Amino acid sequence: MGAVPVSPAPSAGAPRFDLPEIDAFTRPYWDAAAEGRLLIRRCGGCGRAHHYPREFCPYCWSENVAWEEASGAATLYTWSVVHRNDLPSFGARVPYTAAVVDLAEGPRMMTELIEVPESGPRMGMRLRVAFRAAGAGAGEAVEAAGTAEADEGDEGGVPVVPVFRPVPA
Repeated sequence: MGAVPVSPAPSAGAPRFDLPEIDAFTRPYWDAAAEGRLLIRRCGGCGRAHHYPREFCPYCWSENVAWEEASGAATLYTWSVVHRNDLPSFGARVPYTAAVVDLAEGPRMMTELIEVPESGPRMGMRLRVAFRAAGAGAGEAVEAAGTAEADEGDEGGVPVVPVFRPVPA
């Protein structure tokens, strides 16, 4: 069996399917991530938190929702180690651990698990949010606030995305 081919990195100017589209509604979320803060939305009608950001509550349909800073604490719900990904920008990052986490505030969130211990991930593992520039190599977290390479509104700007790492025992 030969080597597994890796998808080439996208050429300059090619569409980046691995980067989120930032608009006026989601800009507060991405700006907070660049500052090292995770935002979620909370409904003023039913009181439930939700993620991904929406302009209405997915539980009661109220439009009375607001941004709220999350604690950054989570537990691991499920994961999958990705060994092959044919999509541009992802192929060069394998292997990486795609995960779904339960935020302490209630919502579930898709993310990437970084700095996985040698013993591997386990359901219920305590996690803490970290942030990295989108498109950075797997597991490359950044700690300091203001780490975005450029303002997301600028051409070529790279948003900062939340990832999660295990809390030391």
